[in-house]
Amino acid sequence: MSDELNLGVLLFVPYREMERRVFAALTAGGHAELTPAKARLVARIAPDGTRLTDLAAQAQVTKQTASTLADQLVRADYLERVPDPTDGRARLLRLTPTGRAAADLANRTADEVQSEWLAHLGKRASTELRKTLTTLREITDPYD
Repeated sequence: MSDELNLGVLLFVPYREMERRVFAALTAGGHAELTPAKARLVARIAPDGTRLTDLAAQAQVTKQTASTLADQLVRADYLERVPDPTDGRARLLRLTPTGRAAADLANRTADEVQSEWLAHLGKRASTELRKTLTTLREITDPYD
């Protein structure tokens, strides 16, 4: 048995650190109620809104789970329900100003972490890592 760490672990460890830093920033920024499950939904809201069924599929949760989380996010003023302009029967979930502020803070924090990683790895290694991970995404990301 090899002492080398599994590639999945090597991919997960930095992700976990980025997630920890993002949630620390969200908590410090007044968004402590955003759990990882709720944040996964918020992160997938398109600029013009997203249907609940699409959110559930993208977040890889049941429609019932997505609905419960969306209800909580609506009550906490992170999301709002609006009519879908392409289907009068459907509703979209859209970020409120509070939701946008939280998403912007999370994105800025993730960008800071990424900048630290890029500085640590250097240009050549960073470029190769991005290229390799983009290639791996071809067989791992159904939403690509």
